[in-house]
Amino acid sequence: MDIKRIISQSISVKQQIIDSPILNTAIADVTNKIIETYRADGAVYFCGNGGSAADAQHIAAELSGRFYFDRPPLAAEALHVNTSYLTAVANDYSYDEIYARYIKGAGRKGDVLVGISTSGNSNNIIRAFKVAKENGLTTVALTGETGGEMKDFADFLINVPSTDTPRIQESHIMIGHIICEYVESELFPR
Repeated sequence: MDIKRIISQSISVKQQIIDSPILNTAIADVTNKIIETYRADGAVYFCGNGGSAADAQHIAAELSGRFYFDRPPLAAEALHVNTSYLTAVANDYSYDEIYARYIKGAGRKGDVLVGISTSGNSNNIIRAFKVAKENGLTTVALTGETGGEMKDFADFLINVPSTDTPRIQESHIMIGHIICEYVESELFPR
């Protein structure tokens, strides 16, 4: 086992994020947009597949529950958590429609949809981004290095500088935590 190599690779990706003015600005801009959305009584939705679905659920829970301290909940939801809905829509329509259909029904102008995909090519997220844009939502793509096809439908792109799925996912959670920390501290100053 080469544990130090794996940790060093993770640190290297995060160092590239630290050193990137473009990524730092994108993270700050997304954070400010989410703060603006909450101040306007809006909601933030998250979607992803596999490990990215787990990351979506994790970040939504930090916002709707709490992050560092006790405070009022924020409207945040991971779109895959209702398995009855998910399986019905996938069965009756298609898996590509699971997130788009939810956003069409629940998303409101001014809300934010964060799509998490290491490749940036998840068809169900791309479809949701298209519907979100039609309905006046802001779209945020949290991806790997290339941004994939999602970058073409995103208002904001945060593309982690890596093609290695585990390293990308580790950085996605870090970025999610950064956003949660600043959203919480700005909306609920102590």
